[in-house]
Amino acid sequence: MKTLIIYTSQTGFTKKYAEWLSERMKADIYELKDVQKKDDAFFDEYQAIVYGGWAMAGKIVKVNWFLEKADSWKEKRLAVFCVGGSPNENPEVEKMLQSMLTDGQKKYIRAFYCQGGFNYEKMNTASRLAMKMFVSALKKKKDPTEDEKIMVKMISESYDISDRKFIEPIAEYLGGE
Repeated sequence: MKTLIIYTSQTGFTKKYAEWLSERMKADIYELKDVQKKDDAFFDEYQAIVYGGWAMAGKIVKVNWFLEKADSWKEKRLAVFCVGGSPNENPEVEKMLQSMLTDGQKKYIRAFYCQGGFNYEKMNTASRLAMKMFVSALKKKKDPTEDEKIMVKMISESYDISDRKFIEPIAEYLGGE
């Protein structure tokens, strides 16, 4: 199955997963900015199209471009993957994935999550400041929950919890051997 992987990445985690998936599926890979201006005929040769974006405030960055196009790609195998700093087992991850797609889109698009990490050195200034403010607010909170204490410790500095194993469910869905 000829597969196209499209991604956007700010700090490199989503790019890493897109590259791992491209290698695993022998798929073509493009950054979003390089395919946004392509005409519809470009996408015709693909039987599967995957979009990868990073999580920010419970949303997948620039996923709307893919979702708007996906309506005309219903006959293809479609997937979205999101990369974020939370571990895969965080219950908030499933909530985000479920709220991202409409009931209609869930019939022809599968959503996946891949834990990545934080790289403050590569974040743009606005994202870095927003995260530092969030961490500061959590630290100042009276009577934080255990989960909040763990989160503060985790996101106070850069870390990488990415792993190739998280592309396997995507590859299986796409028909990878």
